[in-house]
Amino acid sequence: MSKAKNSRTLKVDVLARVEGEGALYVKIQENKVADVQLKIFEPPRFFEAFLRGRAYTEVPDITARICGICPIAYMMSACHAMENAIGIKVEGQLRELRRLIYCGEWIESHGLHVFMLHAPDFLGYEDAIQMAKDHQDIVNLGLQLKKVGNEIVSFLGGREIHPINVRVGGFYKVPRKSDFKLLVEKIKWAQDASLEALEWLKKLPFPDFEQDYEFVSLRHSEEYPFNEGRLVSSKGLDIAISEFGNHIVEEHVSYTHALHSVIKGRGSYFTGPLARYNLNFDRLPPEVKEAARSAGLGATCRNPFKSIIVRTVEILYALTEAIRIIENYEQPSQPAIKAPPCKAVGYGCTEAPRGSLYHRYRIDCAGNVLDANIVPPTAQNQKQIEKDLWEFIPSHMNLSDEKLTRQCEQAIRNYDPCISCATHFLQLKIERV
Repeated sequence: MSKAKNSRTLKVDVLARVEGEGALYVKIQENKVADVQLKIFEPPRFFEAFLRGRAYTEVPDITARICGICPIAYMMSACHAMENAIGIKVEGQLRELRRLIYCGEWIESHGLHVFMLHAPDFLGYEDAIQMAKDHQDIVNLGLQLKKVGNEIVSFLGGREIHPINVRVGGFYKVPRKSDFKLLVEKIKWAQDASLEALEWLKKLPFPDFEQDYEFVSLRHSEEYPFNEGRLVSSKGLDIAISEFGNHIVEEHVSYTHALHSVIKGRGSYFTGPLARYNLNFDRLPPEVKEAARSAGLGATCRNPFKSIIVRTVEILYALTEAIRIIENYEQPSQPAIKAPPCKAVGYGCTEAPRGSLYHRYRIDCAGNVLDANIVPPTAQNQKQIEKDLWEFIPSHMNLSDEKLTRQCEQAIRNYDPCISCATHFLQLKIERV
């Protein structure tokens, strides 16, 4: 092989089928990976900065605008952080409704990623439109699954995109039990559809690629996690949410507008569905565990390419949990509990579709935000995505540039990166002489 073939550069100027704008740069020199850069060049949006001075009650609605796909995650992390600050806890049926609206978000977000963004990679299609020419039934099924998730969010949140019914302390309005009748029928259909989807997905060709990841997610004493729990890892991390900043730090990297998160003294880690699954498999209901096993998964899975199956297992779980909540629902006497402000610092972390989403706020005695810190899942995963590419590329160097580029893009899409979410924070230092 000539030196020209031993050395090459792969550049993807704009990544396709991810949310937001980013690029990939890979340099191979003398048949070795010399450099990998996942470049996030969307301009920072400075959400933390313009939250300062806003009332604590406004924060859930403002942070929801960070992402049009997972607004509930931002609303929930914000609400939990504010409730932590002022010393209240939402329980009972209001807590159940929060889990239900989160179910809707997981279903619609995972449905979009699995069937529209990720599945085409495995079958060699440019996009879901091309895939639909040969696999129309599965694409239609995916669209209908996503629609069910959207309807749950709309039902409880007031609208599908940037819902308006979530507040610190609960909701502005809660449904009657009878209001759920039509929704239940659709959710039950979606349960069967997700099982059908798992049968189709398990037949996809998966690259042989397993890594010794440090998985990080919430873990609850009884439940598969949405809103609550301790932050744990597969290598011994076990902390309260308030300790997040003592163990996880953000580092600025010159070529990206997103900070890289690392665990102090250990480096990159992996958050998201694969992490939740590995750390909380024992919290899944028996029927969901059985579906996972039928789809070829065990209690652990270290192949990120199989995250497409894990996401669909989480869709099934969210549908199963939604049915449980609705069947046991009794309308609460009040839509929210009182949440008077006080001078304090509050911490919140919930499980967005893409992983653990951390919020910290400091508020004054009037409830105005003095400072804010938001660490989204994609920013946390960015260093691990790059590490995957460093490990994945050497065994695929025999591929043409075009095929290797596609494989690298697929490896990035394993994480369902939301680049827009990752770029709203950037420390800016100006030196004047």
